[in-house]
Amino acid sequence: MTKQKKGFWTFIFSFIPGAGEMHMGFMKQGISIMVVFWMCIGLASFLNMGPLLYGLPLLWFYSFFNVHNLRSLTEEEFYSIEDEYAFRLDEVISNKRDFVKKHRYIIAIGLILVGCSILWDNSYRLLADILPNYFSDIIYRIGDMVPQLVWGFVIIGIGVSMVRGKKKELEDNEGA
Repeated sequence: MTKQKKGFWTFIFSFIPGAGEMHMGFMKQGISIMVVFWMCIGLASFLNMGPLLYGLPLLWFYSFFNVHNLRSLTEEEFYSIEDEYAFRLDEVISNKRDFVKKHRYIIAIGLILVGCSILWDNSYRLLADILPNYFSDIIYRIGDMVPQLVWGFVIIGIGVSMVRGKKKELEDNEGA
């Protein structure tokens, strides 16, 4: 780890997710934040899934304020911090078999939804090219709405399952 850095370059690098952490000597943390940030952008553009980009401001703010929190630490506190991967990516990478086994159902649903989204995006464009203009306009509008509706229902489903899980947890704690 290098000397604690404060000043102009730390401020400038804090605007790039992960770069500020790397500038301060936290390479694992900075690279993991940067990889997650750019991977979200890459996946969103490759899969044509704009809603994936909604999480980027949260990641940007996390990185920005993390750098400024590190910058404001005393020297003792700063040097006591270990450089670890952000978001526990080291655990996910090292235990990927266990991670996949534990979350197999969620991963499978996610892959099916991404696959359906890709198929839908390509098929409705093909149909729009084949059919007359009136029908292609209708198909185009439906094509824009269906993926958003599906992702909306997925998000609502996740929220409902989280509420049910919390309710069940509270009921179990009352019964114990």
